[in-house]
Amino acid sequence: MTTRSPWSCILWDVDGTIVDASEGILDRLTRCLAHFGRPAPQRAELVHWIGPPMFESFQKNVGMTPEQATEAVAHYRSIGKADGYTRGARLYPEIAELIAEIAGAGIPQATASSKPEIQVVALMEHFGLDEHLQAMAGATPDERTLASKADIVAESLRRLTAAGADTSRPILIGDRHHDVDGGAANGVPVIFVRWGFSWPHESEGAQAAVDTVADLRRLLLLSDEV
Repeated sequence: MTTRSPWSCILWDVDGTIVDASEGILDRLTRCLAHFGRPAPQRAELVHWIGPPMFESFQKNVGMTPEQATEAVAHYRSIGKADGYTRGARLYPEIAELIAEIAGAGIPQATASSKPEIQVVALMEHFGLDEHLQAMAGATPDERTLASKADIVAESLRRLTAAGADTSRPILIGDRHHDVDGGAANGVPVIFVRWGFSWPHESEGAQAAVDTVADLRRLLLLSDEV
C-alpha cells in the first residue's frame, strides 16, 4: 500500500496548530504588561493574543499606540529570549506523528507562522520536526517588515520553490481567520483546525474544518492498494 496526497505541498501554521505555547505566552504577557502598568490577561483572553502579530495585538487589546506597541513587542521578546523560546510549549497530541508520516510519503512541508522565525526554528528543532520540513518561514524579529500572514505564506511558498518542491497545489493548515485570509491572498486553500485558540466563526472561508488530527490526516493523505 502506498500513501499519497491530493496536495503537492503542505504549509503549517505553528501556534494553535502544531504547538500549544499558551502557558508560556500567558506568563510572558503577564510580566510584560505589568512592566507597562497594564492588567494581566486571563487565560480565556488568549484567543485575542495567539495568532495575530504581537505588534497588532498590543494596540488592539490594550490600546497602545504604534510607538508603545513597538516598545512592548521588544520587551516581550526580551523576556522570551531570556526564558528560552520553548519554555512551556508542548505539541498537540498526534500532530508530530502526522508530520512525520507526511514526510515519509515524500510530500514537501514548511511552516508559515506569524511567530518570529527565530522562535519557529527553535520550536521545530526542540520537537525534532525540523528534519521533516523543507522550509521554516516566520515573521521578522520586529514583526513589521515581514508580519502579515499573506506575506509569510508567500515567503513560505517561495522557499519551497527554491528548494525544488512542487508548489502547484498547496494547502495551509491553520487555526485562525488570519490563516484563512492569508491563504486566500495567495490562492492557497486552508484546512482549519479547531483545537487551537479561535472563535467558531473564524473557520468561515476555509476549504474544510476538522476537530481531530485523525480527521486532518484523512484530508491530507490517501492510501492506495498496490
